[in-house]
Amino acid sequence: MLFPSGCPVCGFENRVEFADSSIHDVTCSSCGKPYCLFVRKQKFEVLFDLGTRALMDGYAREAVASFAAALERFFEFYVRAYALERSAGTEQSFDQAAASLDATWRHVASQSERQLGMFALAYLLREGREPDFLSAKALGADFRNRVIHRGLLPPRADVEAYAARIFALIDRLLTELGRGAAHAELAQERAFAEHLSRLPEGVSAVFEEHPGMFRARRFASSVPAKTPLPARTTPVSSLNDAQVFARALAERGAGLDWLRRF
Repeated sequence: MLFPSGCPVCGFENRVEFADSSIHDVTCSSCGKPYCLFVRKQKFEVLFDLGTRALMDGYAREAVASFAAALERFFEFYVRAYALERSAGTEQSFDQAAASLDATWRHVASQSERQLGMFALAYLLREGREPDFLSAKALGADFRNRVIHRGLLPPRADVEAYAARIFALIDRLLTELGRGAAHAELAQERAFAEHLSRLPEGVSAVFEEHPGMFRARRFASSVPAKTPLPARTTPVSSLNDAQVFARALAERGAGLDWLRRF
């Protein structure tokens, strides 16, 4: 997937392909000058935005794959945020904690069920309650599998319902994480700093924050350090998942227009 990026030297709008690391080494197609583009956005955010854009453009089946991947990468984000948050109160340095976390994650990197188990335990230890939202039915696992593995061509309404379910869950968990999410954000910033220190002389560095479905809410205002949810018998909101997603799409969907330009 390509996105536009303005050259810091001549202003030409280049086509840049999303990089897994959010670090993009670019050579301007017009003036030939190299520059490095750092996109401050977590992988789950990018994937969910790509899914939303695909859904808006009528590519319902492709959207499901992006939404499903976004949820898996969010579970990883949560685990990393919790582990780094917990280590912050110890004598272990951030770099040591991050290295231990990376080494541990490699044991489950190719096994999504083990990653889900790590998330479930992290949630229990942080929130003190069962993650009862992890049932296959609650996560829409059957729908996801029929689309991705069995080739189902889903109607748009079903994809919208699946997207709403994923969006509401991630949004809820981000609210619970509060400032705890900053620990995972810091890991990305340190990776950026390391790459920046190795840039050759004459290579410009550009930092961008693209708008998106989660980014605006997360950084529009300060978030309490940890906001507990009401008891599970009390609704979190008067809006259902579909209404929450529809409202977010109306508020932030226009911010994804830059994804359709290429």
